[in-house]
Amino acid sequence: MHKLYQLKNGLKILLVPYTGSQAVAVFVAAKVGSKYEKKDINGISHFLEHMVFKATKTMADQTELAEVIEKIGGVFNGFTSEEYTCYYAKVANQYLKTAIDWVADLYLHPLIPTDKVNKEKDIIIEEINMYKDNPMTHVYNIWQELLYGDQPAGWPIAGSKKSVKNIKHKDLVEYLRRNYTSANTLICLAGNFDSNKAKRLLHKAFEDIRSARPNTKPKLIEKQTGPQMKFFAKKTDQTHLLLGVKTFNVLNPKKYPLWILANTLGGMMSSRLFVKVREKLGLAYYVSTFNEENTDSGYLATKAGVDNKNALAAVRAILNEYKDIRDKGISDDELKKAKDFLKGQTVLALESCEALATYYSSQELCGEKIKTPKEMFEKIDKVSKSDILKVAKEIFVPSRINLAMVGPKQNINQYKKLLNSF
Repeated sequence: MHKLYQLKNGLKILLVPYTGSQAVAVFVAAKVGSKYEKKDINGISHFLEHMVFKATKTMADQTELAEVIEKIGGVFNGFTSEEYTCYYAKVANQYLKTAIDWVADLYLHPLIPTDKVNKEKDIIIEEINMYKDNPMTHVYNIWQELLYGDQPAGWPIAGSKKSVKNIKHKDLVEYLRRNYTSANTLICLAGNFDSNKAKRLLHKAFEDIRSARPNTKPKLIEKQTGPQMKFFAKKTDQTHLLLGVKTFNVLNPKKYPLWILANTLGGMMSSRLFVKVREKLGLAYYVSTFNEENTDSGYLATKAGVDNKNALAAVRAILNEYKDIRDKGISDDELKKAKDFLKGQTVLALESCEALATYYSSQELCGEKIKTPKEMFEKIDKVSKSDILKVAKEIFVPSRINLAMVGPKQNINQYKKLLNSF
């Protein structure tokens, strides 16, 4: 059973024992990501994540930093999202102290070498170029910009080339000082460990964590009143698209019927859109529907890569399935299959301790009341066909529909006409 407790300085610690593993994952996360940034330094959360791995108070360079974990057979990494920035190490459980000390040093005492900042800018710009060169990836940036426009929710996590070039060493140091603080940090341990020993090690390792008032996230502004489309012209063999609707934030209970709705539409190989778009019409190799929820936003979208000449037909087919499920709902068999699929996939995913750490910590970081998988399954089981029909009628409307595309130039008016008739 997981346990969450808070120290006097505001630092939160989440323990998730899992005796079915011989490993332990140590996560530390700052509640700050791209949604907290200003435009002139968009990408700074991600930039700082890169720089933290350069050197620390006790590890002289990136090689030594990597060797501490790799010489005991462990793995480590970091990632940045819209909502938070996370660092972690996963090791065999006899190396718990090593992992805790390593993560604490990384998080509390990174040196941010001045002479490596400009070089890292070049690396991140190449990362941005890589994403832009890959239309399957770039369409997500187009999608976010389409949904939210010129505000943090619509900016890329990695930033733009211009904003990355603007970031200075002092900006990184100040951003670290303001946001990697006790009140803004969650530490999560998941795996096979002794809870009392883990508490003692964590208290000692993080006793000198800074205290400061962190950055606040600006309020999301929603402006959409009708169908929206954004097209990025690029010479490609396929057109890659995201077609979907704005939905609900992570705290909204309507997310449970939404999960079932997304899975019925395109979450499985036996789902409606996979069967229709790929198997029956032969329009796409990949096609799937998914949903995303953050603290202040959410969406359901179908992604697909299709031959350029078939893009319009694919959009029409997806819209028709949206309309059908909005007008008729789903069957008893579809309801049961989607529920069982969601629960089964969750069980399989949570077999690793790093997945457990992500599952539990993401709920806490996003302000949710933490639910165990069993409690989550109970929410899923309570969803009825009428719940799904109500949600489908609410979200599949013209004022929520959006289409992002990357591919060769096309007659955009044809797509606009389709969206306007939705």
